[in-house]
Amino acid sequence: MPAAPHALDETFVALPLRALADAALARARALGAVHADFRLERIRSASWRLRDARTAGTSDSTDLGYAVRVVHGGAWGFASGVDLTMDAAARVAAQAVAMAKLSAKVIKAAGSDEKVELAAEPSYPDRTWVSAYEINPFDVPDADKTGLLAEWSSRLLAAEGVAHADASLLTVQENKFYADTTGTSTTQQRVRLHPQLTAVAVDAASGDFDSMRTIAPPVGRGWEYLTGEHYDWDGELARIPEYLAEKMRAPSVEAGAYDLVVDPSNLWLTIHESIGHATELDRALGYEAAYAGTSFATFDQLGKLAYGSEIMNVTGDRTAEHGLATIGYDDEGVAAQSWDLIKDGTLVGYQLDRRIAKLTGFPRSNGCAYADSPSHVPVQRMANVSLRPAADGPSTEELISGVERGIYVVGDRSWSIDMQRYNFQFTQQRAYAIRNGRLAGQLRDAAYQATTTDFWGSMTAVGGPETYVLGGAFNCGKAQPGQVAAVSHGCPSALFEGVNILNTTQEAGR
Repeated sequence: MPAAPHALDETFVALPLRALADAALARARALGAVHADFRLERIRSASWRLRDARTAGTSDSTDLGYAVRVVHGGAWGFASGVDLTMDAAARVAAQAVAMAKLSAKVIKAAGSDEKVELAAEPSYPDRTWVSAYEINPFDVPDADKTGLLAEWSSRLLAAEGVAHADASLLTVQENKFYADTTGTSTTQQRVRLHPQLTAVAVDAASGDFDSMRTIAPPVGRGWEYLTGEHYDWDGELARIPEYLAEKMRAPSVEAGAYDLVVDPSNLWLTIHESIGHATELDRALGYEAAYAGTSFATFDQLGKLAYGSEIMNVTGDRTAEHGLATIGYDDEGVAAQSWDLIKDGTLVGYQLDRRIAKLTGFPRSNGCAYADSPSHVPVQRMANVSLRPAADGPSTEELISGVERGIYVVGDRSWSIDMQRYNFQFTQQRAYAIRNGRLAGQLRDAAYQATTTDFWGSMTAVGGPETYVLGGAFNCGKAQPGQVAAVSHGCPSALFEGVNILNTTQEAGR
């Protein structure tokens, strides 16, 4: 992993991290815990929202606290606190042990003999990790942020046909200190941001309206992402009014089967919903069901399930540079890794934490434990799940040129998927008709619908590395109480044959 250019935030490392951890872990050991870990976090989140180039809302909040998690009597115990004193940390550890004892009684009364055990992991003493970014957005004056968003919004509003413009920017700096009874201690810092602009057009005569949003993904970068060095903001802002005007004039799609070329700006979300969540092993085992369902990719199908065509290769990755789920070590002290989830179209792996790894016979977790705040327990969360490009694969233009009758989709919009992560439909920012290998103008009201295995089984071509883009989202939800995590999904452009295309206006009228 490339060395990050920044040192750890001095105000965070000045906190009594080690002393608090020592007090908590010592108390947990004395009370008989067979495992204990301590996690202190400071998470600063800020956002800016503009409506028609005028500020509509801002926020800036910091969440600071710590948590102790233990295994005692074969059960989990967890407690959290905010008082940064050694006595308080020891009391929180005692509360965690008390909770584990109570949980053990409840489990026994329910007739279960299942015991919490953790897969082994090497010890990592005194490790530090900082994500790759150049300019911390929290070092940039707020006036510069609102000024840039206002200037970009004004560009959109000045274009013919644009009635309204919305702009937003989300920024996060996440600091974590972790220590456990095996001797691991890690201190980490992550920076991420998500800029977004939307133009709205309204036809005064008909009352018809539509919108067009930027397709720039959220990233694990700093303020430099907004300066034009890493993304062509000027180009996209100039084209959005043109795209929107064409969309307002576009005909409604004719429902039916089409060959589909999917741009990475759209395909990342299909990966997230139909592969990312489906290959979380706690979901496949049924441990996660209340929030967003389980998974059709059950554990008995490992090494057997034909997830897609033979050109389909998907990795789970906690190491991708600038990935939103990229870390040095997870919230169980497991070092970041990259591994295969789907190889040559076959399901060959899952996303794991230490408990699920041990329970299912894996020798090691692949580092997928994460808590979104110091008051929440770590749960199994998604890595950067990505479809690999073909080494000598075609360009997007070459994929389109081979299609006689099809549709090219760009940008994500709405989506729906069932509780088994199996039957889905997705819409897009822009859909273009393809006729005889050429784009033939935009279409409206299109959605592609399929089951997961049928869709990925219909993939007949994967683009080359030059088409690969790391997309993603800040708001992946899971667990109860609900937690939110940021995650990236890389993919190339890809061709799918014979995909069912719905007309959303006709579907809505049924």
